[in-house]
Amino acid sequence: MNSAKSRLLVCSCEKSMPLDAQAIGRGCGAHMTQANQLCGLDLAQFKAALAEGQAITVACTQEAPLFKEAAEDFPDIPLTFVNIRETGGWSKDAAAAGPKAAALIAAASEEMPPISLVTLESGGVALIYGHDDVAIDAARRLADRLDITVILTKPGEITPRAVNEFPVLKGTIRNARGYLGNFELAIDDYALPAPSSRSKLVFGASRDGATSACDLILDLSGGLPLFPAHELRPGYLRADPRDRAAVERAIAEAGNLVGTFDKPRFIHFEESLCAHSRSNITGCTRCLDLCPTGAITPNGNAVAIDPNICAGCGSCASACPTGAASYSLPSADALMRRLRTLLQTYRKAGGEQAVVLFHDGDHGEPLIDALARFGDGLPANVLPVRVNEVTQLGPESLAAVFAYGGTGAALLMRAQPRHETAGLRRAADMSGTIAAALGFGDGLVRILETDDPDQLRAMLDAMPRGVASSNPASLIPRGAKRGVLETMFRELHLAAPAPVDVVPLAAGAPFGTVKLNVEGCTLCHACVTACPTNALSDNPDRAMLRFTESLCVQCGLCEATCPENVITLEPRLDFQAWNAPLRVLKEEEPFHCIACGTPFGTRSSIERVLSKLQEKHWMFEGANARRLDVIKMCADCRVEAVVNESFDPHAAPQRPPVMSTEDYLRARENKKNDPFGSQ
Repeated sequence: MNSAKSRLLVCSCEKSMPLDAQAIGRGCGAHMTQANQLCGLDLAQFKAALAEGQAITVACTQEAPLFKEAAEDFPDIPLTFVNIRETGGWSKDAAAAGPKAAALIAAASEEMPPISLVTLESGGVALIYGHDDVAIDAARRLADRLDITVILTKPGEITPRAVNEFPVLKGTIRNARGYLGNFELAIDDYALPAPSSRSKLVFGASRDGATSACDLILDLSGGLPLFPAHELRPGYLRADPRDRAAVERAIAEAGNLVGTFDKPRFIHFEESLCAHSRSNITGCTRCLDLCPTGAITPNGNAVAIDPNICAGCGSCASACPTGAASYSLPSADALMRRLRTLLQTYRKAGGEQAVVLFHDGDHGEPLIDALARFGDGLPANVLPVRVNEVTQLGPESLAAVFAYGGTGAALLMRAQPRHETAGLRRAADMSGTIAAALGFGDGLVRILETDDPDQLRAMLDAMPRGVASSNPASLIPRGAKRGVLETMFRELHLAAPAPVDVVPLAAGAPFGTVKLNVEGCTLCHACVTACPTNALSDNPDRAMLRFTESLCVQCGLCEATCPENVITLEPRLDFQAWNAPLRVLKEEEPFHCIACGTPFGTRSSIERVLSKLQEKHWMFEGANARRLDVIKMCADCRVEAVVNESFDPHAAPQRPPVMSTEDYLRARENKKNDPFGSQ
C-alpha cells in the first residue's frame, strides 16, 4: 500500500486481538490509524479519514455495512474491507500473526477485474414431474405463481380433480436438455386423461416421441436425475417425494424462479487455441473428461462451452493446457498479482514459512470462522486466499506460491466435494512433484478434505516445513493463461533452492517433448499441419522439422496424425529446452527444381520416387522418359511443362495408326508422282 494514496484503519475489536503495528507498518507502509472500537466509540476516526478524501482500507468486514452507511456522502472514495480477525487475530498464535495481517491487508488492495454476466430469463412455464398426488399437490400450491403442467410417470390410482386448473398428463421423460428458461424434453408413453374419468384418472392411448419445452422443472418423481450434476443445473429442482422437508424447499424455490437472473460467466474460451481435434482426429479431451454438468461438447476442431449450463467448477480451466479455457473469477494474471502481493508483503513484514491456504466462500470461509471462534484459529504462517472454487486452480497458481516465496500450498475441500476433483488432484500431484524436484521439499502441496474446524487445524499443523526461496520472483505476469503459466514456471526455476533442468512427469501432464524416429520420418509435415500450438513447425526455406518445447501441450495430435508412426510423446518439464531456441528434429538437403532452381521437397524423397518409377514402368520408358523430368520440377514449373508441351503425364503411349487399303494405294500413287521421290 502507498501511504500517499491510501489510509489504513485497523481495530483490535475491543482488544480481543493483539495488533502488531510494527509488522503491519513494515509490510503495508500506509498511513495507519489504530482503534479499539472503530465501529462505535472510535467511529470518528473513520469519518475523519473520509474527510481527507483518500482511498481507505478498513481491517474489519463484520461492520462493513455500518462503514458504508457512514460513507454515503463520500461516494467517490474507494473503500476496501479485509478480515484480519478470524483469519489471524483470533488464534492461539495471534501474537505472531502481525506479518500475516500485513499480507492480508496489502493483498486486499489488489484490484480485481469486473465480473462478466450471463442473463437467464424465465417466464414461469413450469413442468412438475412425479408419479402420485405429491406432484399434484405441489402443482396446486404453485398454480397461482407459475404456468403449470404436470406429467406423471407410471402413475397409480390418481383421484380426478373437480376443476382442472392445470393439465395433468401421463408420460416418461426419455431425454432432457437445457437450463433455466430453455428446457427441451423428449417424452415417451405420452397420453391425455379422459375427461370422463370418474373414480380415478383414465388415460387414453399413449405414444412415444412427444416433445415439450418449459422454463423450469420440479422433479418429484423419486427416480434418477434428468441431468448429470443435477444440483448444479439452473432451473432444475429435484426432491425425494418421501422427504417432505425437501419437497417444501423445492416448492419454495420454484415459486421464485420467474423473471431475469444473472449468473457469472465463469469461463473465458478462445476457440482458436483449443487442441481438441484436427482433421477428424481427436487430440486433447481433458475438459470433456472432467466437466461434471455436460456444459462442454465437441464442436469440430474445438469444443464448445455453454455458459448457461456451466456451474463454474473450473476443472476445464485448471486442466486446459493451451489456455483456451481460462477462469474469469478472477483471471489468471489477477490471481497472480494477489499472490505476489500477499507473499511479498508477508516476507517484508518479517514472516517466515508461508503456507497459502486456498479456500472457497461457501465452505472454507465458514470453516475458518468456526475455527477462530470455537477453536485454536489458523496458524500464524497460514495465509488464507479465497477463490470462487478451489477446483479452478491450475499449475500456474500452485507454482506461483513457491516462486513468490511460499513454502506450501493447502487446498481446502469439503469432506464430500460437490465438484469432480480429479483435475485438481492431477494439478496438485504434478505441482508437488515439481516443487520437490526443485528443492523446495516433499509433500508441500496438499488437498485437505474436511468439514471439521479442529481437524483443519490439525492438518495445517501437520504440513511439512519447506525450503523458502532465497531469491523469490518479483515479476508480475500479464496476459492470457498459457503465457502466465510459462512465465510462472520460468520464474519458479529461477527461484528454486536446488534447480534441475529436467523434471520427469506422469502421463497426461500438459508439458513434454516429442520423440522422433529420424530414419522413418519423410518430412511430410502432416504433424505440423495438425499441431494446434505451433510447437511443431517447418521452415519455408529448408526441408526441416522444428520443435518448440515450451509450446507443446502433449495433446497427441501429432502422434495420431503421423502416417509413418514415428512420433511418440514424453511428458516432462525441461526448463533448459523452454529457454532454448527452436530445436531442429530433422533436416535434409532439398531437391532443386531442374527448371527454375527453386528448392522443393527433399532430395531423398524425390530420388526415392524416381527410383521406383524407373523400375521398368511403361509410363516412363523410351519416348516417355521425359515424363520423369516433371517429377523433378516444382509445382509451378510442373504445371507449365504439362500445358506448354501439351502432353498428359498420366496418358498411355500412343499406338501406331492403322492404314486401310485405300490409304496404302493413295500413298503409293503420291510417291510415284513425286519428282523428288527415289526410284
